[in-house]
Amino acid sequence: MTGTIDFAVAGPLTTIDTLHEPALTDLPREAVEICRLVHDLVVQPTDAKGLSLPDERFAENQLRPVNGLIGALLTLDAAPLTVARDPARRVIGTCRHFAVLSCALLRYRGIAARARCGFATYFHPGRGVDHWITEYRQDGRWVRIDSEILGGSLVREPEDLATDEFLTGGEAWAAFRQGHIDAATFGVYGTENWGPAEIRGNAIRDLAALNKVEMLPWDEWGRMAASYKGNTGPEYDELIDTIAAVCATDDPDAITNLYASEDLTVHTALLQ
Repeated sequence: MTGTIDFAVAGPLTTIDTLHEPALTDLPREAVEICRLVHDLVVQPTDAKGLSLPDERFAENQLRPVNGLIGALLTLDAAPLTVARDPARRVIGTCRHFAVLSCALLRYRGIAARARCGFATYFHPGRGVDHWITEYRQDGRWVRIDSEILGGSLVREPEDLATDEFLTGGEAWAAFRQGHIDAATFGVYGTENWGPAEIRGNAIRDLAALNKVEMLPWDEWGRMAASYKGNTGPEYDELIDTIAAVCATDDPDAITNLYASEDLTVHTALLQ
């Protein structure tokens, strides 16, 4: 259901300026083909390190609005976004940038789409790795697609992820609370950041994304910082229980009303 949240229309971070529309003239109208373009428009910082790029380029992964991402791409190469870039001319970004750019381009074509923040189970066996993917609406259901791994062999169908291949933050939290997963195996690969706090953080980021506010993976607001430091208790965990349950219902009114809480709404200063 899309209800009172119109996922076919851009949000504050997925709006595309008319200035950039000439670069989208030949944008495909089929969802998977749109996401396939994004696969060749973004490069992960770890992959970019071997490209001898200027140090200042790595700040591109701090870009939140899609307008900034498209502007960076066109500065590097003025060709339309339908033209694949070699890795050195792609914008340097995280999985979130793959997901949000895909989401923006899908919405530009009037396709209901949303970014989801959670954990992928296909990067490292036995672990849920901090990750973002995109969903689009087709035939009455939300199809989960990972633009970053399209064309690869990590999963059988990266254009239609299976239920257990990606868990949103809320889904992972519910599974943890029910004893189905070990929270110590969920977190950010290459860091020491694993455990319940990582799941809580992604549940809140996912709630924001469902309200069309797709934050950076390291953005924090409300009591998130306290949670990461272990300074929250049962009452905060119950709030995350509520977030997980509300997001699972996919009820737009409930999702919007919950996000309106002072503790959960993203500060406007972060929307830059």
